[in-house]
Amino acid sequence: MKTEVGLWIDHTRAVIVTVTDEGESVKSVAANVDRQPRRYDGVVSTASREPRPADDHAQRTYRQHLSQYYDEVIAQIPDGESVVIFGPGEAKTELKKRLDKNHFPAHVVGVETVDKMTDRQIVEKVREHFPMRTP
Repeated sequence: MKTEVGLWIDHTRAVIVTVTDEGESVKSVAANVDRQPRRYDGVVSTASREPRPADDHAQRTYRQHLSQYYDEVIAQIPDGESVVIFGPGEAKTELKKRLDKNHFPAHVVGVETVDKMTDRQIVEKVREHFPMRTP
């Protein structure tokens, strides 16, 4: 059975669409990563914005959380024959580098920049890239 995967990703969530001979499935993975740790419920701290040593710690913590997020996304990708990655920012290329570094068994057939999309738009984009086959 041939498996193809389309993956939309940014630093807040990933949507994984798996297309097989039997049909398609959609999974979502939330990042749970806070890029701006001084924000709480949308309120910005009034503390000074000057760089401090604690900011280095915050940046390291952020990178560690992103690393865990990418590992979780990779764990959700089946050993497909073809993977296309798309999204609005840097996350797609960061994930591609991580897949290459870890010798992921699937073949990444493309990395494409697209804007924010709804889940329905993501599924349609994957259908365009991997047209459904009849069993």
